[in-house]
Formats: sequence, C-alpha cells, structure tokens
Amino acid sequence: MTNTLLLLTQHNQQYRELLAQKQLPNLTILDDSDDRQQCEQQANIWLAEPHLAAPYLTLPTASAATNKLTLKWLQSTFAGVDALMSPQLRQDFTLTNIRGVFGPLMSEYVFGYLLSHYRHHSQYQLQQTQQLWQPKSFCSLQGLNMLILGTGSIAQHIASTARHFGMTVTGLNRRGSVVEPFNQLDNIDNMATHLPAADVVVSVLPNTVQTTHLLNSTTLALLKPTAMLFNIGRGNAIELDALQHELTQFPQRHAILDVFEQEPLPPQHPLWHCPNVTITPHISAPSFPTQVVDIFCQNYALWHQSEPLQYVVDPVQGY
Repeated sequence: MTNTLLLLTQHNQQYRELLAQKQLPNLTILDDSDDRQQCEQQANIWLAEPHLAAPYLTLPTASAATNKLTLKWLQSTFAGVDALMSPQLRQDFTLTNIRGVFGPLMSEYVFGYLLSHYRHHSQYQLQQTQQLWQPKSFCSLQGLNMLILGTGSIAQHIASTARHFGMTVTGLNRRGSVVEPFNQLDNIDNMATHLPAADVVVSVLPNTVQTTHLLNSTTLALLKPTAMLFNIGRGNAIELDALQHELTQFPQRHAILDVFEQEPLPPQHPLWHCPNVTITPHISAPSFPTQVVDIFCQNYALWHQSEPLQYVVDPVQGY
C-alpha cells in the first residue's frame, strides 16, 4: 500500500530533505507547489505543527472539502497538541506527538537557571564590571527539596538530574503511583501538603481542564518566601495575577516562566517589569527536525506493518 504524506510545518524543505535520506518504503511526499486543498484530500498521513493543521480539521459540517479528507494518522512535530483538542475539530484519526527527547533540554533549562540563581552569577557579572572582589555566601543545591508537578518522561529526567545534585525530589501525578527516580510520589490532589516544604517547584503539567490554574492565590500562598517556581509545561497551570501578587509580597521568591496562556505574553503585562521574574519565549525545549523525523520514521515503520503507534494522544485526556 502506498502512503501519501502532507507536510504542514514552517520548515517543510528541511523535513523533506531529512525524510528523503531515510528512504521510507511506499511513501510519497506531496509537493508544496501542488494545490493545497487537493493535497489535504489525498494525504492519509500528515506531519504537522498542530496550529498549522488545526484550520484544515474543522468538522464535516463546516465545509465540503473537510468531508473528503483521507487523513488516518497525524504525527505532531510538537509535544503539545492543545491546538488540536477543540471540540470543533475532527478526532477521527490517530494523533501521535513527540516524546522522550525533551527531558535533557528541559533539565538544561531548569538547572541552568537554578545554578545561576544559587551561585549568584548575575551579581558577580555586575561586580566584574565594577572591578569588585566581594565573595558572597551561597546555598548549595544539595539537600534542597524539589517538587515536580507531573511525572512523565520530562519530569523523570529532571528528577534524575536533581538527585545527581543531591536534591530530594517529590513527584505528583494523578495516580500517586510509583515512578522512578523520585524519592517519593503522591497524588496531585495532595499538592497543598507538599508546597510548603519545596525549595524549588517545577510544573511540567499538560493543558487540561484539571490543571487550569492549579497554582492560584490559595496554593501559591503556601510557597516558601524563598521558593523558586518554574513553569515549563503549559501556561494554563498558573494564575498570573495571583503569581504577581505573591512575587510582590515576597521579593526573595523567583519565577522562571517559559509558557503562558497567551503567547506572546502581552507587552503591557506587569510581569515583564517584575525584578524577580524571568520570562523566556517558549524556548526551554524546541522540537528539532532531526529528532522529529527519527520518531516519525519509527512510527512509520509500525504504521507500514499495521502495528500500534508510539506516543498516541488520548483525545479525552488531551495528552
């Protein structure tokens, strides 16, 4: 059986070249110069960025063209597939995402900022410009408590790195089930009992109804006055107005935020001007085309053999 692939990415040519090197059997890649509507109707496989695919997946009542889609499998180039979870979009195909490659990148992000904060890198950089030699006492990461919201592959990698530095790591998930390499696991419903002991809180939660504003005025108030908070999962986990209030009340706290409910964060938002906030533009773990193609090829081999695919997204849970 011949399969037909539609590319819907911002880097179609790069993906085309990488896929050509793999020489996948019985796979035809549609040309970007072809009529887009015709391509959508012909392709049974899409390799796509979710926000670029979403406009073509409206329910059949929305347009006659949508009725003719032959899409059977969509491989997202991102881990997050929020853009494809709307009830107004089709769900009559297998959706897979990217997993297993972001843990090292997000660990670099988290521990880069952690070490810089605890070792006073910015202060020493400033002192250098003033030719000042003023050693400052510091707190080691050893013995600190890290609380990770989520226990998937990304959280597991961060936990491994944290334990390498001698930190104690607690992971929270929906089941409270045992997952390596955490020191302890609990149900996320018990989050309030763990927040007061955490020196560092890292959210890697997906965007679901259950996770929306989990960190709010009530739960954020439980943080230590010196706690560091990272959000590298999805922006919906934090109620930003409540966070701003808590950071203003406790200037020793610091928040490192890579994701937001509205991206980019509006320029008029007051968090831009908070001295104890670090804002980055959703760059903690980009999807590198080479890694995406490797995962796609692994899944295509399974597809070609009519075997179950890896990293299938549950449309009910949203991840």
